[in-house]
Amino acid sequence: MSSANRRVAVVGISLSDCGRVDEATPYALHAQAARRALADSGLDRSVVDGLASAGLGTLAPVEVAEYLGLRPTWMDSTAVGGSTWEVMAAHAADAIAAGHANAVLLVYGSTARADIKARRRTSNLSFGARGPLQFEVPYGHTLIAKYAMAARRHMHEYGTTLEQLASVAVQARANAATNPDAMFREPVTVDDVLSGPMIADPFTKLHCCIRSDGGCAVLLAAEEYVADTAKAPVWILGAGTSVSHTTMSEWEDFTVSPAAVSGRLAFERAGVRPSDVDVAEIYDAFTYMTLVTLEDLGFCEKGEGGAFVEKGRLLRDGELPVNTDGGGLSACHPGMRGLFLLVEAVRQLRGEAGEGQVRKPGGGGRGSGRLPEVAVASGTGGWFCSSGTVVLGRG
Repeated sequence: MSSANRRVAVVGISLSDCGRVDEATPYALHAQAARRALADSGLDRSVVDGLASAGLGTLAPVEVAEYLGLRPTWMDSTAVGGSTWEVMAAHAADAIAAGHANAVLLVYGSTARADIKARRRTSNLSFGARGPLQFEVPYGHTLIAKYAMAARRHMHEYGTTLEQLASVAVQARANAATNPDAMFREPVTVDDVLSGPMIADPFTKLHCCIRSDGGCAVLLAAEEYVADTAKAPVWILGAGTSVSHTTMSEWEDFTVSPAAVSGRLAFERAGVRPSDVDVAEIYDAFTYMTLVTLEDLGFCEKGEGGAFVEKGRLLRDGELPVNTDGGGLSACHPGMRGLFLLVEAVRQLRGEAGEGQVRKPGGGGRGSGRLPEVAVASGTGGWFCSSGTVVLGRG
């Protein structure tokens, strides 16, 4: 094994078929995404000696490794909700840097939408009748209700408005319009969001993420493999992880997410500041998640998220492009979306986002300008229970 302290790069990314994929199994989506990511990297599968997977099988990632025909000597099955993939990326980067692995494949696939359709039932979004959560279960809290409570607290503390929250959904949909893989691309207005059916006050339907099928994969590798890859590397500059709570009564402040810690650590380790970031991919199961994560990552002051998200700042050509593929609110959300954040961040840094490509000032006419240099992907798990933040860069 090579010496420690190696630089780590993303060398391959892919999506599986996404959106409405009634004919596939989760394992098939894993395999499809993995094959495409390896092809994207230009590396042979023999270099892959690490695998990170969660959410599928009794012995994840062992079952996934067997299905893919891999025999990894390093593995990770960390499961902390939507932030799982940023946390796994941090683990994998540390392992590669330390010489414990050479190339780690992060892979995910889910038929969350097709499963519900086939079973003709609604999803059970309440959690836990045992352990600490048992004390909240009698009150009927669902996952959505927990986020709604937090949003209401932010509105109470800082005057955040329903219109400001709705603008997050509007901008996500506008970004999705240029993404051919997005499940929903038709424009929506603030009035459309506000007039929709109530799900959990203050969230109407369009405040909430969609439910889709799909998968994706990301291949990380040590710096010595970069010379053999098909495309320019995107480097892992820094990462941070954090946990907060599971029981709502143990959450000290409903207006502060664990991204306040994971983001600070990631930026410190990367040696960059929020002002250096060109593109942000943020977990958005609900509009409030985007708003409060922007605050906690330091893109604006606490309590100023409502004003920050107004006036098109999050659009592809805005001050801080956020969720440039349309996010979980419009593009896809197959159960756990964290890995999709990394894929989109890398696509933007490579300049592979097509009509949805972010271009920073510094060029001539339309479509000109420089590519983004620094991107951040920040995932949230549970009901602001966990957070993982990864800073990526082209140079």
